[in-house]
Amino acid sequence: MVCSSGGHLAQLMTLRPWWSQRDTAWVTFPTEDGRSLLAGERTYFAYYPTTRNIKNLIRNTLLAVRVMLKERPDVVVTTGAGVALPFFVLARLGRIPTVYIEVFDRIDHATLTAKLCRPFTTRMLVQWDEQKDLYAGSTVVGRLL
Repeated sequence: MVCSSGGHLAQLMTLRPWWSQRDTAWVTFPTEDGRSLLAGERTYFAYYPTTRNIKNLIRNTLLAVRVMLKERPDVVVTTGAGVALPFFVLARLGRIPTVYIEVFDRIDHATLTAKLCRPFTTRMLVQWDEQKDLYAGSTVVGRLL
């Protein structure tokens, strides 16, 4: 499970009935909510900010290599944002399925991370019918929050 903290993390937390039944590792930012919501979970902390920050993109790519080699995931799931990209690229190279869940607050245009991750995404899930038009082949799963 790879996501930014805040709303991105909150949306993945709503999937607790699904992920709590699995051997799950998390990647998020070392913020107060990231630390408190994931207390007791296997968590790796990523570098931020990620927006237009090449240094942190490189650092998060190195983190992704380490985490992917150590964890050997069966699937990589994200709601974004920028931290997801290196994990999706590496997962695709390793033939590991990826699931991108577009955030609920972007109805009329695609998020930058979704656009960047889309070529590496196995399953694209959206929360609104309106989002389906933004992503060919996506599946509407309904609101997470």
